[in-house]
Amino acid sequence: MRLKSSLVSGFSVFCVSALLTGASCQRQLKSDLPIVHLRIKGFEIRSEVAFKPATRTTGLMFRRELGRDDGMLFVFPDSAPRAFWMKNTLIPLSIAFLDAKGRILNVLEMPPLTEESFPSDGSAQFALEMNAGWYGRHGIKAGDVVEGVLEAPRGE
Repeated sequence: MRLKSSLVSGFSVFCVSALLTGASCQRQLKSDLPIVHLRIKGFEIRSEVAFKPATRTTGLMFRRELGRDDGMLFVFPDSAPRAFWMKNTLIPLSIAFLDAKGRILNVLEMPPLTEESFPSDGSAQFALEMNAGWYGRHGIKAGDVVEGVLEAPRGE
């Protein structure tokens, strides 16, 4: 118990110091991918953008965690039926497939470390991965629109 309260106090001191110096207390995403700020039904998401073939292939593989409201947006150069798998992905995820206008086609739950295929319900130009259960906890479903995807770097 003592260790826990020491850690909380230490973090609080760090945050106060950071705020006084103009730095941020927000946890940073762990890659050099571009970041976009998305919005769904009033909920804010910080999302890394995988818009190149190599980054789309790797995605969130080998990561051990994903921040509570962080995600990864996959941007493709065209709309087509898509399917994802979780090979080498250590954390359970939810995926929303989006059409070219950012409207959610379907949401699926994906367990870690499986080669099972998780397909889109139609032609998707985007896919947004979040922690497992994120969409359900926020009441987000097919037909909802993800704002900000059209401002993301274009898929190559």
